[in-house]
Amino acid sequence: MRIGMIGLGKMGANMTQRLIRGGHEVVVTDVNPQAVKMSVDLGAIGSHDLVDMIGQLPSPRVVWVMIPAGEPTETMVTTLAYTMSADDIIIDGGNSNYKDSVRRGEMLAAKDIHFVDVGTSGGVWGLDNGYSLMIGGDEAIIEKLRPIFETLAPEPNLGWGRVGAVGSGHFVKMIHNGIEYGMMQAFAEGFAIMQAKTDFDLNMGDIAKIWQHGSVVRSWLLDLTAEALAHDTTLDDIAAFVPDSGEGRWTVFEAIDLNVSAPIITLALERRIRSRENAPYADKLLSVMRNQFGGHSIKKSD
Repeated sequence: MRIGMIGLGKMGANMTQRLIRGGHEVVVTDVNPQAVKMSVDLGAIGSHDLVDMIGQLPSPRVVWVMIPAGEPTETMVTTLAYTMSADDIIIDGGNSNYKDSVRRGEMLAAKDIHFVDVGTSGGVWGLDNGYSLMIGGDEAIIEKLRPIFETLAPEPNLGWGRVGAVGSGHFVKMIHNGIEYGMMQAFAEGFAIMQAKTDFDLNMGDIAKIWQHGSVVRSWLLDLTAEALAHDTTLDDIAAFVPDSGEGRWTVFEAIDLNVSAPIITLALERRIRSRENAPYADKLLSVMRNQFGGHSIKKSD
């Protein structure tokens, strides 16, 4: 199958390589000519621009968009809507908000262009291990794309599937990332408690290795944690600054809208936000209040 790939960031480039390894022809385009050249060197078919890429695809065309969510994806999908033809297929494999995907699907359907939203998980390891693909869209269209999904997934019959109508793929990926926030926070707090227990001189890397085999908490996330701690157990040179891509926030907002209690995911998100605060004002005010009612001492900043 020949497919167009728009966006050759780390994941887009890796997905392109995996598709090529699986026997597919991939026509690539990117705002960075060097990224296009690197993919061509690995077997992709290069194009000068979007129009050139579309011109190299057989009808009905299949184009996978793998660029940042928000305005970049909005602009690209809108451009494709006026460039592609009826029965063509656009796949959004980025981290778009599911509400945007529903809206884009409706806009494209009015032009008889099919839209498939794919929540993609696997990170930088997907090239070798495969990607978990949560797919939203028309069942018949997804079936046509089966060879692509079978190639990108860990196994042809594992790690991918249609989860529902357009928008559902990105919705499920949003919840996936919210769960991920909670799991990461739990590991971080557990290891922090052990690190603080200086009486036992615990080695975080050794403990992570023990937990990797037979324990209830064994997981790929633990494997990655063990790998990181094997090289640096104290993390002295790491800044306690944790960004968020937005999907954790969307998960919390969705939980509120649906009246579903999600305290763990919510607190994990708040901890990420807290990690980015420099000398939190709220904590300073707490210190002042304790001093006001109890005469407790206030520690001055250096």
